[in-house]
Amino acid sequence: MNKVYLGLGTNLGNREDNLEKALVRIKETIGPVIESSSLYETEPWGFESDEQFINMVVRIDTGLNPRDLLQEILNVEFFLGRKRSEKQYTSRVIDIDILLYGEKIVNEQPLKIPHPRMHERRFVLEPMCEIAGEEIHPVLGKSFARLLEECKDESKIRKIVK
Repeated sequence: MNKVYLGLGTNLGNREDNLEKALVRIKETIGPVIESSSLYETEPWGFESDEQFINMVVRIDTGLNPRDLLQEILNVEFFLGRKRSEKQYTSRVIDIDILLYGEKIVNEQPLKIPHPRMHERRFVLEPMCEIAGEEIHPVLGKSFARLLEECKDESKIRKIVK
């Protein structure tokens, strides 16, 4: 089994329900959820929207290889009603990103592991640090706790539930 960290986010509809449905589907199709962060309400990142996001990070174990994992994640997003847009950043029912896949580094289109911008995003780093602050970023060679300390993102983030 491979230790994988996923970032989940949503800002449309019943946000907490969207995350719960995504977790159920992940358990059914990808692998067990071993650990999950609290939920965090955050501002949109990279675009303007009146709807705040709820974000979280989970650790899962999976037997899937990275490419098959990405396909299953896309299937989960589609199942939950995600409509892909030409725009990179938009409001969405669900967004699931592969943050880490063990210590593996993948740099293929469209798959980039570790996630190339997670160290720039407080909405990823805060929940990541809650469950894996001492994990080391395989490219940057720093713990996620250190990356959070160094993060220049000043977006507002509020823990809402455990």
